[in-house]
Amino acid sequence: MLAEVFSFLIDALVQPFAAVLLFRFHAVWLKAPMRNPIGEFLMALTDFAVLRARRFIPAVRGLDTATLLLAFAVEFVYLIAFLWVQGYPFDTFPLVCLLAWTAVKLLRLSIYLLMASLIAEALLSWVNSHTPLAPMLFAVNRPFLQPLRRSIPPVGNVDLSVLILLLICQLILIVPVGGLEQAVTRLL
Repeated sequence: MLAEVFSFLIDALVQPFAAVLLFRFHAVWLKAPMRNPIGEFLMALTDFAVLRARRFIPAVRGLDTATLLLAFAVEFVYLIAFLWVQGYPFDTFPLVCLLAWTAVKLLRLSIYLLMASLIAEALLSWVNSHTPLAPMLFAVNRPFLQPLRRSIPPVGNVDLSVLILLLICQLILIVPVGGLEQAVTRLL
């Protein structure tokens, strides 16, 4: 019973914090405007850790490496706690496997974040396309949608590029990312 409570807490607190840090990294990388309620919330939620980490971890090629490394560290801690709750025997600490698994999990989480932002942008375009979130979502999704929009014309004024990108994301999650995750977890 105590293991279930601890598992619930790490799933509800640690994993979402890694996702928020990862979204912040992607938003800064894609130069998304964060002057909206959600962007400001995400910045305020992560500033306590990111601003401290930036003192020691410099940006590399314009990328917010401090935020990315924090997301990596939080996901790494999450996986260790997850294995501990599952009763994994830590006779020898599988550092290389855990590092690889963390990288794969962050890749999976990045694709899920892209899918969520695509769905949110599509829903907001039907309800209120002038919401303050629209510029942020547009900036996050544009680099991925633009190549598809150039090659796939709208059908009856309906843009199918979002649907096709969602299908591509699902295929990426199933085949390469799923295979990588299975390979890494077999090494544990």
